Amino acid sequence: MAVDSKFQYMDIDVKIKKFTWRIQNFSSLVDKKLYSEVFTFDSYKWRVLIFPKGNNVDHLSIYLDVADSATLPYGRTKYAQVGLGVIDQFDRETSSTKVTHHCFNARQADWGFTSFLRLTELHDPKRGYLLNDACLVEVYVCTDKTLDFISHEFIVKTDWDELKAKEADCVKAVIDNQKTPTTKPVEITPPSPTQSSSQTVAIEPEESAEEDMNTFFTSLESELSSSRIVYSKEEAKEALAKINEALNTTPVNLNDSGKFSPLKQAFMILASFDGSSTTLTIDQKNELLGLDERLKELANRAAKAVQDKDQLTAKESIKRTMTCNLESSLIRYKEVETEVKQVDQTLAALREEVEEAQKRKEKMLAERKGIYRSCKEMKMELDALGKELAECEATAKVGEEEEKSVEAEWGRIKDFISSIEAKI
Repeated sequence: MAVDSKFQYMDIDVKIKKFTWRIQNFSSLVDKKLYSEVFTFDSYKWRVLIFPKGNNVDHLSIYLDVADSATLPYGRTKYAQVGLGVIDQFDRETSSTKVTHHCFNARQADWGFTSFLRLTELHDPKRGYLLNDACLVEVYVCTDKTLDFISHEFIVKTDWDELKAKEADCVKAVIDNQKTPTTKPVEITPPSPTQSSSQTVAIEPEESAEEDMNTFFTSLESELSSSRIVYSKEEAKEALAKINEALNTTPVNLNDSGKFSPLKQAFMILASFDGSSTTLTIDQKNELLGLDERLKELANRAAKAVQDKDQLTAKESIKRTMTCNLESSLIRYKEVETEVKQVDQTLAALREEVEEAQKRKEKMLAERKGIYRSCKEMKMELDALGKELAECEATAKVGEEEEKSVEAEWGRIKDFISSIEAKI
């Protein structure tokens, strides 16, 4: 079926690109896997690959893929740091993100996460992953090995400055529409009749200003108290359970989950809760309200430490691979060197055979030349003999006639003698 999607990309930095893929009617997709449009970055053609129903798992699977991997030269690799995100369109900070490193090549042309996000969580209507059945996928790519700052915080804060600017404009508009309250002046007529002027003077007495301030803050306290949300003990326990659940996991897993927004609400509930047996001090409340950012900082530091370790592991793996390739190349070099020597020996033997064959050829050519001369002489003799043969044939024919004539005469003489002999 045709997929209704929108794909675009933008420069975040000279060596970092952001790619956004909005897939409409996500729940209606029937294809097992889906490719985005092809985009070019740093001379490579890339595309995003997703498995909407999971790559044989109950998770959404997402990968970055080299689109023209079949045409890549053997042994050519391309390093990339990749950040993948499925955006929570209710609260960007709770988006699901993951970061990885990989050296792409012809044999390993796609890289990502088979178990990226649980399908139950993806389709949860309380989350904003499929707002109006549209899934928003973001991919961040950096091919510079010296840069390493793609993280969950980086992904969710990418458009933060623009968002803050819009919020600031809205706040300014509200302030401009508000009317500034003024204090009504008190008119006092000086009692002295000897004054040169009976003009009234507008001043604001200190007592009146003090009363106004007291009245303002009293009213403000009452208004805040009436609008303050009162949390029950059960809600406080539930908030505490969420915090404990988060603290019982590792900082890295907490950072990967991106579930900081529920923690922020939980800390706010605890800071606002006033139980009959427990009343928190101002310092404790302030510390609770600040723990959200503190946990984010610790989770980011832990994730960065893991990334550094993973990068070291990846580089060590690359080093081992390159060392193995070098060792294999060295072995092959020695094999080729031996084969070259064998070929040289074969060529030397062949050269001897060629020289011997050349000598035989020269002898045969000389013999052929001798045969030619001999045959030519015999042919000339044969031609001369042919002429003599013709003459001999004529002479022989005459001789044959002569022989017949002699035989006839010989027989006549013989008959004559026989006749004489009879008479005697």
